[in-house]
Amino acid sequence: MSLALVAYYSYSGATRRLAEEIARQTGAALLTLTPETPYAFDHNTAIRELRNEIERGFCPKLVSDCEAAQKCEIVFVGSPNWLNRFAPPVLSFLRQTDLAGKTVVPFCTSGGGGLGRMAEDFKRECPRSALLDGLQAAADFTPAEVSAFLTRIGLSRH
Repeated sequence: MSLALVAYYSYSGATRRLAEEIARQTGAALLTLTPETPYAFDHNTAIRELRNEIERGFCPKLVSDCEAAQKCEIVFVGSPNWLNRFAPPVLSFLRQTDLAGKTVVPFCTSGGGGLGRMAEDFKRECPRSALLDGLQAAADFTPAEVSAFLTRIGLSRH
């Protein structure tokens, strides 16, 4: 596979595990999207805070070095499904990284909400990229699910 990168934000660890599996199966490098101010939600405020950030199009400052994406032809971009959207750190990455001419592959973890409105959001944020179908996985995904997805989109190393 040509130079590939798996850029992701993970809050609970589920998206991180999925990103690591994609990287393992593709040989891609990993990039964790880390906001300067980490989220510290409690159950009572999380939904209100997230809805506010997502509706405002908030882009938190990242401490991650996103320059690695410039050298890659294929960029997998992952997030937890938050209110049917990707997490604000992913929006920050997409807005500060020029992905024009690159192949972008979205992925997310969710409890059953699929990609939600993320597919539309990726189209809006990556208008000059080749956008492939995305992967939605539950926290208890299997490596076989990832392998089947990569084969279906033509990015399997096997």
